[in-house]
Amino acid sequence: MARFCPLFSGSSGNSTYIGTGDGGILIDAGVSAAKIKKALGERDIDLSHIQGIFVTHEHIDHISGIKVLASKNNIPVYLTEGTLQGIKERGMYYDTVDYRILGDETVAADMKITHFATSHDCIDSCGYVVQVGDRKIAVCTDLGVVTDEVKNAISGCDLVMLESNHDIMMLQNGKYDYALKRRVMSDVGHLSNNACSGELVRLLNSGSTQFVLAHLSRDNNTPDLAFETAKSTLFLAGAQESVDYLLTVAPPSEGKIITL
Repeated sequence: MARFCPLFSGSSGNSTYIGTGDGGILIDAGVSAAKIKKALGERDIDLSHIQGIFVTHEHIDHISGIKVLASKNNIPVYLTEGTLQGIKERGMYYDTVDYRILGDETVAADMKITHFATSHDCIDSCGYVVQVGDRKIAVCTDLGVVTDEVKNAISGCDLVMLESNHDIMMLQNGKYDYALKRRVMSDVGHLSNNACSGELVRLLNSGSTQFVLAHLSRDNNTPDLAFETAKSTLFLAGAQESVDYLLTVAPPSEGKIITL
């Protein structure tokens, strides 16, 4: 049985657990090691069960907890060559961390993990597909546009965690300066609720049945707005919640375990 849990999600920090009763991995570690350990413990997951940290990119809200978490607990850190270079450029490379460059497929905790490129304003960002037994889980956040490579990677996954970062009107009328608004809405920025919802329809048609909306902006979105945008778009496509699909929103912290 696969277990999935967004421990932390958003601009304050990101970390997602995927595993089984025997072991698991983290996608990103963007909050302190102490917070991650506490969050795992609250879900009856021992830190010793974590057999790898898979990094999506070098932005601080995805890597800030890696040094302590990986070094003190002998957890290997998997990442692309470009992300490793980005970590070095940020001055956050540590000799005590066991960095490992991703290959075409990585096996950790008896799960198969593959990665795919995403479009974001960093050196070499990626998302992940994790196969647990006969189940597939995709984690895909921090991307300005859903490319063909992304579509091909996440299509048919049983559960897809997809970015639903901002409501376009809230962003356009919000407090961000013009340059930041342009960056967020660009092809190397973040997915809007509308863009995410349109992709959910395609994913549903590809066989995906569980969706988790993630990386919501604190300033330019609300959980209810993201949820209702997705639900409405899927309804217009002829799909009914709890019948054709399950939909949740990843909170900033205290996410619930989903079993597949």
